[in-house]
Amino acid sequence: MSLITVASQSFPPKSKFAVDDIPDLSGQVIIVTGSNTGVGFEIAKALLAHNAKVYIAARSQAKAEAAIEQLQQLTGKKGIFLKLDLASLKAVKSAAEEFLSKEKELHVLFNNGGVMAPPIEDITADGYDLQFGTNVLGHFYFTKLLLPALIVAAQSTVHPRSRRARCQCLICGTSFRKPAFQYFQRWTSKEEIGYSTAGNVVFATELARRYGDQGIVSTSLHPGSLTSELQRHLGSILKFLLSLFAKDVSYGALTPLWAGVSPEGKDLNGKYLIPWARIASARKDSQDPATGKELWTWLDEQVKDV
Repeated sequence: MSLITVASQSFPPKSKFAVDDIPDLSGQVIIVTGSNTGVGFEIAKALLAHNAKVYIAARSQAKAEAAIEQLQQLTGKKGIFLKLDLASLKAVKSAAEEFLSKEKELHVLFNNGGVMAPPIEDITADGYDLQFGTNVLGHFYFTKLLLPALIVAAQSTVHPRSRRARCQCLICGTSFRKPAFQYFQRWTSKEEIGYSTAGNVVFATELARRYGDQGIVSTSLHPGSLTSELQRHLGSILKFLLSLFAKDVSYGALTPLWAGVSPEGKDLNGKYLIPWARIASARKDSQDPATGKELWTWLDEQVKDV
């Protein structure tokens, strides 16, 4: 990544999009993963304030219920808890089944949850590197299972404005760790670029290619340089350096909300977005259809017997 690109994300111009620009979302069913805290909490708050039906997808029921109570105090609207542990494929499947037992349509899926730079020895319940297994594989499987509901929403005649269902992957500046992609050998000799970050861009772009003609709008985005719990595994020096230019976590919700629920968002399929609510160019290799197909095939193989 060039210094120019880093600067554009760390010191972006003032956003032309604001939370107040969100239209009324009555009738819209939305999932936000990792929404008990951080950017996800801010996304959920804005959605509830604009009358969406919001599922607060999180691993900890206690933390989620506390967040739901706080959100209700702030917005007057109550979110719905959906137990989701992205680090367990069986748990991901259970979460999707629970949602689909209650809802037939899903208008927007915010793949927001994730981890950043955990200890190298940490793995998922299925034996994958925790960072890649959570941020990419877990969200891939969750999205795959929810695609029928997204497609129904995209093709709905009941809510004409929702004839585009939106799915997005946040790529929260995850750090490079070589073992993180040891299961996908094609990239093990590649430049050190942050496997889970790159994986989310490739996945989101491939999703756009495969399902764009069925009304799915898939985007990947960088939410910005923020101060949040995502950085809990970083060293004190790096945390301090980031704090020098990091914004409040509420800023991090702007780009996802623009992509997910603004009128302009329906035209962003396959785009890579940066702070605040701007379109940018992703790495050229992340846009390669052959790479997208190969990653999708590999991810599909990992979840076929769950």
